Amino acid sequence: MEFKSLKNIETSFKKIRLFGIIFLLMCTIIVSYSLWKSYQFAEKQREKIYVLDDGKSLMLALSQELSQNRPVEAKEHVKRFHELFYTLSPDKNAIESNIQRSLFLADKSAFIHYKNLSENGYYNRIISGNVNQTLHVDSIVCDFDTYPYSVSTYARQTIIRESNITERSLITQCRLLNSVRSDNNPHGFTIEAFEIKENKDLQVLKR
Repeated sequence: MEFKSLKNIETSFKKIRLFGIIFLLMCTIIVSYSLWKSYQFAEKQREKIYVLDDGKSLMLALSQELSQNRPVEAKEHVKRFHELFYTLSPDKNAIESNIQRSLFLADKSAFIHYKNLSENGYYNRIISGNVNQTLHVDSIVCDFDTYPYSVSTYARQTIIRESNITERSLITQCRLLNSVRSDNNPHGFTIEAFEIKENKDLQVLKR
């Protein structure tokens, strides 16, 4: 009888130990799940930025990873460079201002191209001929799989003279390097190895 009583005590102890282990496991799972959900909630809250609107009300803004914007910024950087470099008017100060702003976005290869055009009298002919030139970027193709990023730009130039309007095809290639952001280079890229692949007239319309 005494042996049976001891056996019952041992069986009860095993059950209590089993229940204790199960209880601890459940507590561990519940605590881990709670911590995980709390971390997720905190991460979502960090993506929200509250902006005070002129001291009157709060506006909600959402933040995102900087890398998500880089492809868009790269294309905008290249587009901005081409627009500044190739949009010209018969005004020496306006030409110099645009060229100077564009050269902040590129390396020496763009400067060499500018010097060649200048030495060949390109800008003097624009001023003396009262020529207006604008550029429209059709598309920009960037390869972000390799660094530096390879970029091809397809654009159209419209050259307006007193006697005619010329539409010209422009295709350029370059590479993009990550750079420091500044007031003159807000997207943080530098264009290198800039070269012209095609620059030919498409049509000439008489005025």
